[in-house]
Amino acid sequence: MNKGINVAINVATSMATNTAIASLAWRRRVAKKLLVLLLSLPLMAATFSVPAQDAAQAATRISVQQGVTVKVTPRAVGADNARWQFAIVLDTHSSDLNDDLVNTATLVTADGREIRPLAWTGAAPGGHHREGLLEFAMTAPWPTAIELKLARPGEAAPRVFRWQF
Repeated sequence: MNKGINVAINVATSMATNTAIASLAWRRRVAKKLLVLLLSLPLMAATFSVPAQDAAQAATRISVQQGVTVKVTPRAVGADNARWQFAIVLDTHSSDLNDDLVNTATLVTADGREIRPLAWTGAAPGGHHREGLLEFAMTAPWPTAIELKLARPGEAAPRVFRWQF
């Protein structure tokens, strides 16, 4: 009988030791994965976020007038870009959006330069939702502030979107 109890105790001790070792190995694997994740966070943040100095230029500006919402977000803007791009979204539920943004948009710099768009890449005129990129050629000196003016059909004054750099 003692022999049976000793075998049972040995088996229980062995199982407990194996479980503890397995648990320790599992904890080490999890700790390594967490360490890799934590060490990669700065890299991911640098890859997917906007640097603090560019936060002002990346801010979306929104204008809502006469049932039409216009959202403008600078995309490629700054001294390292000769072609500045603005993502533009137009939304309405009341009429077709027939804006010809290449002919009705103007980028005005702080020093008074007026720059016409080079191209619109996006949805064609018509419909209730349009989205695309409006592109401008920017030359030095790089502005410290800009205004994007969008003249819309049927609106008395252009919509003005401003950014400070």
